[in-house]
Amino acid sequence: MAVVLTAAAAAVAVATEYWFVSIRGLAKRYQIGRDTVRQALSDPLPPPRKTPVRSSPRLDAFKHSIDAMLIEDTTAPRKQRHTARRILTRLIEEHGAEELSCSTVRDYVRVRRAQIDVEAGRRVEVLVSQEHAPGAEAEVDFGEVWVVLNGLRTKCQMFVFRLSHSGKAIHRIYPTQAQEAFLEGHVEAFKEIGGVPVRHIRYDNLTSAVTAVVFGQGRQRQENDRWVLFRSHYGFDAFYFQPGISGAHEKGGVEGEVGWFRRNRLSPMPAAESLDELNDRIREWETQDEGRRITDRIRTIGQDFAAEQPFLAPLPAEDFDPGLVLNLRVDRSSMVTVRMAKYSVPARFIGRTLRVSLRASRVVVFDGRSVVARHQRIVSKCGQSVQLDHYLEVLKTKPGALPGSTALARARASGAFTSAHEAFWAASRRVNGDADGTRELIDVLLLHRSLDAGDIQAGIIAALEVGAVSADVVAVLARRQTTLPSGGGPGSGRHPGAHAEAKVQRVVSLTQRRLMDPAAVIAGLPPDSRPLPSVLAYDELLAKRADHPAGIASKENIS
Repeated sequence: MAVVLTAAAAAVAVATEYWFVSIRGLAKRYQIGRDTVRQALSDPLPPPRKTPVRSSPRLDAFKHSIDAMLIEDTTAPRKQRHTARRILTRLIEEHGAEELSCSTVRDYVRVRRAQIDVEAGRRVEVLVSQEHAPGAEAEVDFGEVWVVLNGLRTKCQMFVFRLSHSGKAIHRIYPTQAQEAFLEGHVEAFKEIGGVPVRHIRYDNLTSAVTAVVFGQGRQRQENDRWVLFRSHYGFDAFYFQPGISGAHEKGGVEGEVGWFRRNRLSPMPAAESLDELNDRIREWETQDEGRRITDRIRTIGQDFAAEQPFLAPLPAEDFDPGLVLNLRVDRSSMVTVRMAKYSVPARFIGRTLRVSLRASRVVVFDGRSVVARHQRIVSKCGQSVQLDHYLEVLKTKPGALPGSTALARARASGAFTSAHEAFWAASRRVNGDADGTRELIDVLLLHRSLDAGDIQAGIIAALEVGAVSADVVAVLARRQTTLPSGGGPGSGRHPGAHAEAKVQRVVSLTQRRLMDPAAVIAGLPPDSRPLPSVLAYDELLAKRADHPAGIASKENIS
């Protein structure tokens, strides 16, 4: 139609310039009808386009019923309003509308619901685009994610921090969205971006920050004391969204980031041995995302962030401990119970009360200012984190408890108790017996507190080669590994096979050698043909002492 009217307008112009051209000639020249030419000659403005009114004979009989349902929805709770499918179901059940299709009802409901909302005086939300100054604002939110953690499908919480100007986002996955995870996520985000937003950060009304919403007073909230302390430490303000669905549009940036990252980086479900491993992988993904462009922006996220970073406020000189501080008593099993999970501490603290810092991914136990235990936080309830080192002093007095202990089983599962330790333990029990052989193993395990694990493993292998199952020999050989070259050749002392250089000067226990195999010449040592030591010379001295008593000797000396 537009082409026809344009041609008609052209015909009018031609007719005005060439008045002698006939209507038939204009129609033939521009390939249009003569009626169109006449209409253009009479009025250069085209008539308004007529919109055909479509009839829906099947739906017309039910429009009144649909309108009644939509009017009823204007006073119904938001989550209990009719959907198009529910309306169709009611029409079929109550009015026998078997001939209606879901698409027909859906198209009518989409238009009619908006009209009824306007007629009822309900406010229609209008989105106003915003401009954010560099380094001024950020948004924070949590999102639920599922990961395969150590072979088990586990529900976790993803903390997301997003700068509003550049779109630079930091993601961290934690077992929960409790306050310790909320604060630790901020600390991680501030370190990653190298500063703090100078204006404010936008939040939901999370219980980690807000204890109560003060209705009728705008954005005023009653905040958690520890959250106020955290904000004061880093020097930023908090901006809270309106409660409920009315405030959902106020944080569209971070909500979109949660969905984008979950769809593009966490689908399918990622598998990892621990959350630390998964978060390290996420750091690499965040670096890759700096090359991404958001919608129609000209520059990438990384380019915008490089321009925004100088406007951020500097970080404070001191770090903030995001952990929840608890004072817990150590039970008879040398464990503390934190959130239905048990963590071991050194046995010397049994019966004492220690300070525990519960963090999002770790549990740190303090005795005063000294750290006495560190554990990965357990995700599952009623779990245990046990370290063999915490029970070594007890096991030295109770060596029979070691083979079946939970601490040994966990050390084997984690790889801390290696095959070298197993071989040393077997050889030591064969030579020294079960109890004393186990005590020798425990002395070797105590070396881990002062020596590198790789050096100790190399020392164990070297000691077994020379037939010595003594913790002292292992200690000497392990310390020798630290003086060997650190390269990757045969003389390297930084891997289990680095004992070739140590064969030049072996440390050998002759007693252990004879106990291991008295008839064999071990490790290239020559046969010991020396006679057994004798004390006859000392017996002669004793005889001379009897011939010259001490008292007589003293008189002679005086004279």
